[in-house]
Amino acid sequence: MKALKTEKIDKQIEKITVSLLEKLQVEAEVKVAKVDEDNYKANISTPDTGLLIGRLGETINSLQLLLGVILYKKLGSWIRVIVDVGDYRKTREESIKQMVTRIVAEVENDSQPVTLPYLTPFERRIVHIMLADHEKVTSESVGEGRDRRLTIKPKLPELR
Repeated sequence: MKALKTEKIDKQIEKITVSLLEKLQVEAEVKVAKVDEDNYKANISTPDTGLLIGRLGETINSLQLLLGVILYKKLGSWIRVIVDVGDYRKTREESIKQMVTRIVAEVENDSQPVTLPYLTPFERRIVHIMLADHEKVTSESVGEGRDRRLTIKPKLPELR
């Protein structure tokens, strides 16, 4: 029963994504895979990768949000779908991890906090998870909406 439901959701995600891309007049191939319970990944292969990714990933994030809302309306429950175009998310995640590693070394060395440039909620989450168990530094998000920024700062010594 569960496998049938998953297959049905996979097909819905693929069908809706293909339909959105057709409306955008973008030729693409869509492959959907289940990541875990209620989490899916839609990989899009297209010669128009730049168009679908957009500046700082804004278009791909909008496409992902739109897909999620349409799925919610059709299925009646939220299904998390990560949309990736040309391995953009994987490459971006690696880039963020490298940047954070450099900044962590800087913060450990100088004992001064560093505020990162704008990151999407998904990207901020990568940083928070990466630093969750770090011994010397911590991460904190401050602000709202597009003004929300993540700061990496030294951990304060524990008072005993």
